[in-house]
Amino acid sequence: MYDLFLFLGQSNMAGRGDKLKSPQLIDGAGFEFRAITDPTKLYPISEPFGKDENKVDGINDQNKKTGSLVTSFVNTLYTRTNIPIVGISASKGGSCISQWQIDSKEGYLKDAIERLEKAKEFLNGSIRHIYTLFLQGESDGDKNTSEEIYIKDFNSMYSHLKNHGVEKLFLIEIGRCNIKDQEHRYDEIRNAQRKLDDVVIVSSILIGEEMKDEFHFFQESYNKVGHDAALNIPSSYL
Repeated sequence: MYDLFLFLGQSNMAGRGDKLKSPQLIDGAGFEFRAITDPTKLYPISEPFGKDENKVDGINDQNKKTGSLVTSFVNTLYTRTNIPIVGISASKGGSCISQWQIDSKEGYLKDAIERLEKAKEFLNGSIRHIYTLFLQGESDGDKNTSEEIYIKDFNSMYSHLKNHGVEKLFLIEIGRCNIKDQEHRYDEIRNAQRKLDDVVIVSSILIGEEMKDEFHFFQESYNKVGHDAALNIPSSYL
């Protein structure tokens, strides 16, 4: 049996850290389903997670993935459940919530759902739970997306995920922007995320972590956030 996780979002979910500073995967704790490059088997999770899972007319993060929070999250969750995780990479740097719509020209959500359906078919009855871990919204802060629009577009995205079997979305609140006069814009997105229905916020510590550039964090911070998110999933979902 496996718990299936769709790792969805933008660059801080995709990971801009340092794979050499990510934790070693606990043996048997988690596997990657590579829906794009090899949907015929499971691979032990490694960093950079999902580095080659690019689709030209869908989610394409090119070669930008360098180290993520996924291994830390998987290790911690496995210590709580003893159930291995199968992860699907579905993150695109710089993506706004408007681009995660089923009819968007970018095709990100359509691609994510196709990846999820392939994993469900491959695992063929060996799935205990289907969840999404979500970290996105920085680009919406940069572009001054309003709370109202963010909530509307998020709910539209989430409804399609639920229609394809996602039982619950666990949300990591966005961190800060390392550009002083833009930081207030991120507050509006965090406020919107706190008003979302039917989601569980599992980590809010990214805002306090040290940044490596204007938008991204060091691997040590990704490790902390992954650990924190896995610890804060309510036991009722496990």
